[in-house]
Amino acid sequence: MPVIIPIYLKQGDTIGMICPSGYMPFDKAQKCIDILQQWDFKVQVGKTLGNQNNYFSGTDEERLYDLQMMLDDENIKAIYCGRGGYGLSRIIDKISFKNFIQHPKWIIGYSDITLLQAHIFSNYNIASLHAPMAAAFNEMDESKKYIDSVFDSLIGKRQIYKCASHQLNRNGIFKGELLGGNLALLTHIIGTKSDINTKNKILFIEDIGEYKYNIDRMLIQLKRAGKLDELGGLIIGSFTEIKDTTIPFGQEIKEIILDKIIEYNYPVCFDFPVGHVKENYALKIGVTYKLTVSDEVLLEEIK
Repeated sequence: MPVIIPIYLKQGDTIGMICPSGYMPFDKAQKCIDILQQWDFKVQVGKTLGNQNNYFSGTDEERLYDLQMMLDDENIKAIYCGRGGYGLSRIIDKISFKNFIQHPKWIIGYSDITLLQAHIFSNYNIASLHAPMAAAFNEMDESKKYIDSVFDSLIGKRQIYKCASHQLNRNGIFKGELLGGNLALLTHIIGTKSDINTKNKILFIEDIGEYKYNIDRMLIQLKRAGKLDELGGLIIGSFTEIKDTTIPFGQEIKEIILDKIIEYNYPVCFDFPVGHVKENYALKIGVTYKLTVSDEVLLEEIK
């Protein structure tokens, strides 16, 4: 079954902005809204942006309603998730995708949004956009080329990303569909209706704020579930704000990862600019890319 690519955006199209998970103050998203409008898009703000219910951007019912309205509205051509955090797994099984699969649109975001992006690809073969969220626009000067990659991706410009080689990289070339996102979410969905099939795929992973032992455990879970066995390639993004226990775990993150893939021979790229950092390129989930790992790393979108 071929991957369904939502229609690329054109001048005057409307982008909906919501927070389906954690709370985000409205003013933190204003710069993003301004720039989207400078790009000649209209922005329709949902009720959850600026709304708060404890940790969340509203009750489960409020967040579900806001997301459902955006999915069902045919005038909205893309849905920009203001932030991640936590909360989508509380509502994912109550979402109706009936209208969405008839009129696919770009779902934009990362972190907790990994769950929604994995779900729509696994169940409906619809591509989405793993990309910087609203707060990143507040640091436009430092993050311009990564923010610009969002615009280029939404209008259908073919993306070619480069990054420096790393001494732990494993050289090779592979062409296949790109899947992945936040490691915690990728392990969270194993065994659920949102689970992904990684066979012959390029998988990318990133995370933030985890203990080393928990990253080790999550990678073991991926491996035990067969998610690392038959990959076409593996891209390691940023692992930031990593914590250690009082008794040190004894390995750095890259060593922890290498231990889990030592017996495989697919190409592996470390330190790719994706994750909870300013260096966060927009990547199309489900779209075919060519990964080349050699003296330089290239990730080229195939059209």
